[in-house]
Amino acid sequence: MKRRDFLAASSAAGLGGVLSQSVSGQAGEKKTDRQLLELRLYHMLPGNKRKVLSDFLANAVIPACSRIGMGPIGVFEPIHGADSLTLFVLFPHKSFESVVTSASRIMTDPEFQKAAETFYNLPLSDPPYLRVESSLMLAFEQMPAVEVPSLVAEKKPRIFEMRIYESHTGKAAKRKVEMFNKGGEIAIFRKAGLQPVFFGETLVGPRIPNLTYMVWFPDNAAREKAWDTFRNDPDWKKLSGDAYYADTVSNITDLLLRPTAYSQL
Repeated sequence: MKRRDFLAASSAAGLGGVLSQSVSGQAGEKKTDRQLLELRLYHMLPGNKRKVLSDFLANAVIPACSRIGMGPIGVFEPIHGADSLTLFVLFPHKSFESVVTSASRIMTDPEFQKAAETFYNLPLSDPPYLRVESSLMLAFEQMPAVEVPSLVAEKKPRIFEMRIYESHTGKAAKRKVEMFNKGGEIAIFRKAGLQPVFFGETLVGPRIPNLTYMVWFPDNAAREKAWDTFRNDPDWKKLSGDAYYADTVSNITDLLLRPTAYSQL
């Protein structure tokens, strides 16, 4: 085996071990149900390519994901905080095996092949998007799976806020994750009306160490009210004053998003 092939294989094996322990626990421990969350950012090209990519996701990718048990798939357009030519897509996975094998399973699906034929036949001179940026997260212990907003079933408008909390060291990042889990910050979110979709600790991706979470609201007025309630909550004031959780966040990225018509979230 060539050295570079050996290094690549070793890295994949190492990552697999980390994810396996994270999802399944240490040897002899009970397996958990924490999802692995893949967040893709499709950087689109101007013109009609937004529709081309959206049709591909809506008519080929999401139905194929449903057929292999993946979902709910969230697809979001930016309102604030990101370039308008960026499309955010969230893929929840039940296992590390799903992360590794889902693409090949979908690509060999005859229904997917038929639905994706036009997309994949685009020539080199006319690409469907510029590039794709991807992150892989492990869902938090206190929120092990993506939660679907109640407004989805009611087919009512909604907005989403996604925040990325970066930390200056891995140890600080772990304390911030602990603040949400053991410290009870997720529970305070819910009490205040910050209704979560997911919380994830980023395992692979840019700007690590970081955690990413998404919350939803019926509209911006509800968003502002919920954040005001959260900031004034006595439990939050007590928790945020705990010296153990001080200096755990070095930078915050705040994004406002709207779901596409075909989003499952």
